[in-house]
Amino acid sequence: MKYWREAIAISRRILIELLRRRRSLIFWSIFPISVLTLSGYILAERAQLPIADAFAYAAPSTLVGAALFFSCLGGTVATVVAEREQQTLKRLFLSPLSGVSYFLGIFLAHSCIGIGQALLIYIIAGFWGATFKGSILLGLIIILLSIAAYVGLGFILGTQLARRIEDVNSLVAAFGVPLLILGGAFLPTALFPKTLLNLAKYNPIYHMNEALVAVSSKGEGVEKIMSSFSFLFWFALIMVIGGWLSYQRMLIIERRL
Repeated sequence: MKYWREAIAISRRILIELLRRRRSLIFWSIFPISVLTLSGYILAERAQLPIADAFAYAAPSTLVGAALFFSCLGGTVATVVAEREQQTLKRLFLSPLSGVSYFLGIFLAHSCIGIGQALLIYIIAGFWGATFKGSILLGLIIILLSIAAYVGLGFILGTQLARRIEDVNSLVAAFGVPLLILGGAFLPTALFPKTLLNLAKYNPIYHMNEALVAVSSKGEGVEKIMSSFSFLFWFALIMVIGGWLSYQRMLIIERRL
């Protein structure tokens, strides 16, 4: 209960700060909506799909690519770097707050942001007639695994590679944009040549995209997406463990300074 209360307090602080910065909140809403709208209309025109089917296909790709990537991965990196620059971590050392609670609090805050963006995207897609055709529970599990993977990776990048706020954009762009394109977030993987498709199978975003598209737009069950689901599960687990170890290493370094 102690860890849970402290984690909720940390996540509440992060979310309140986000609400106070309404400009960031608006941008985090505009970006996925614009990507969803463009992707839906392009698919409807080029693939000759009904508008509802086009948006049903575009919604999961937009969620894992445009929404969760930048809010959960980029947001985690920015949060960790900002806390170091503002000396928040050093002040936390003087309080009874545990490192576990802090780690869980950041994860919980960005999970709330990710779920909020998922609702926003599917509400907009639903306006154009798109529906979630598969198991909502399975889709939610895939979304939560994607959030866990992004947040864990964000801790690794934020604690090991980024030193200043200015580093965040270049770091996320350098690592993320090629992976997003290769993962099918902006272009359907059906358009990839065989060489790129074979390379994409080592990309976690590809498996996030394939699993959620199959469940959301095709109504597939877990048996049909087992390979992508298994890859995503183990990747998320490794990223969370790696993020936790990186966070602990950062705490050791911060205490020495």
